[in-house]
Amino acid sequence: MQNKGPISQFVIKHYKHFNAATVVDAAKEYENQLAKGNKMMITLAGAMSTAELGISLAEIIRTDKVQIISCTGANLEEDLMNLVAHSHYKRVPEYRDLSPKQEWELLEKGLNRVTDTCIPEEEAFRRLQKHIFKIWKDAELKGERFFPHEFMYKLLLSGVLEQYYEIDAENSWMLAAAQKNLPIIVPGWEDSTMGNIFASYCIKGELNPRTMKSGIEYMAWLADWYTQNTQNNGIGFFQIGGGIAGDFPICVVPMLYQDLERTETPFWCYFCQISDSTTSYGSYSGAVPNEKITWGKLDINTPKYIIESDATIVAPLIFAYLLNW
Repeated sequence: MQNKGPISQFVIKHYKHFNAATVVDAAKEYENQLAKGNKMMITLAGAMSTAELGISLAEIIRTDKVQIISCTGANLEEDLMNLVAHSHYKRVPEYRDLSPKQEWELLEKGLNRVTDTCIPEEEAFRRLQKHIFKIWKDAELKGERFFPHEFMYKLLLSGVLEQYYEIDAENSWMLAAAQKNLPIIVPGWEDSTMGNIFASYCIKGELNPRTMKSGIEYMAWLADWYTQNTQNNGIGFFQIGGGIAGDFPICVVPMLYQDLERTETPFWCYFCQISDSTTSYGSYSGAVPNEKITWGKLDINTPKYIIESDATIVAPLIFAYLLNW
């Protein structure tokens, strides 16, 4: 414990049993995987960007403790929204007690609620929209096509948003990722505010849908990336929440093995999921890791962890452990 900071030492000392013990076990094995030369994918579901996970995740990116990220379109954009409009966000600690009328009043004020936090439409969505539209249109006019995250990288690296920064830029995980050109997978990007905005321009005839690369192209790209990066290493899978951010990329292994008949494809070498979803009613997000063996995603001997808890609490603790905080 000599090289571990106070947060890590607290976790090691106090987290001895049940979910708490799994947090420590999963963190230690994540660290062990990296020490062996393996790589790690982190997947982000839920509203982790609005939860400001970037405060710890950005440093995980900068210190090479993650090599690829899969996230929802919401997490892709909401980190940027927090970066440029943080002071306009509104916390609603009493969100459980709001009436439908109070919710409507928030809508009329342009405040879109995510649990206890309202994202300001004008300052967040529209502030990004005018700049990202220009980048989309420029690409179309040049006959170029890019993935959703690549357009976001162009937006960040252009510097045009710096005039709006309202948080320490060190706490933006997307900015850290853009600076490293970290690979990102964004399945179902259309299910996001920027995805909806892009679709609206296509409907109006102002943009061509072909300018945006698709989910199928993401899967094909991931298949190549996984193949190239498992020649001498394994790749672990650290899943925050459930849903498409995790379900989409984990399937690349059985696709390669079964559908492309590349039988030398290795399984994911580590698996951890933080989720409060249960296995009832056929919940994919709550499925225990062993079920993934039957789908050809994990091996019998793959280290497997499921932490049934709140990811907004657990993920920063594991990241703190990895960062020796």
